Amino acid sequence: MENRSPICYRPSGDSRSDTPFRMRGFTLIELMIVVAIIGILAAIALPQYSNYIIRSKVTEAVGSLSDLRVRMEQYYQDNRFYNADGTVGDTTCGNIVQAATAHFTFACVSANSGQTYQWTATGQNSMAGFTYTINQVNTRTTTIAAPAPWPAGADNCWVLSEGGGC
Repeated sequence: MENRSPICYRPSGDSRSDTPFRMRGFTLIELMIVVAIIGILAAIALPQYSNYIIRSKVTEAVGSLSDLRVRMEQYYQDNRFYNADGTVGDTTCGNIVQAATAHFTFACVSANSGQTYQWTATGQNSMAGFTYTINQVNTRTTTIAAPAPWPAGADNCWVLSEGGGC
């Protein structure tokens, strides 16, 4: 016996109702295979995409901190101190101000009669838990704490990827 597709006839009223035609379409198995493939691709792609987005937000912090360090050194060259007046009690960082960005807030503290400083970028919103710092001798640190999506830890460099690479 020969295995053939079922033959159907067109509905009545159709001028071609006396000619048979074959049904076409996808079977349920074919559709389930396609859905499974899409699910596997999504399971791989979504975590990678999320990691990519976080890495792009980290560059916002480290880029701003690098710019702030240059501005602080320019200020020091002009004034011979990092704070506003060179006194012991002044903990400001001269006239250098950095506005908060979409994902980080910035703060600076000066010490040692204006001879040292430390800028800190603290994550907010989706970057909560990330903290990056830099000081007058270009020491860079990273602290990642809960609820950050990357593993917690502290490093003496700027962590730029989930694996802890500096």
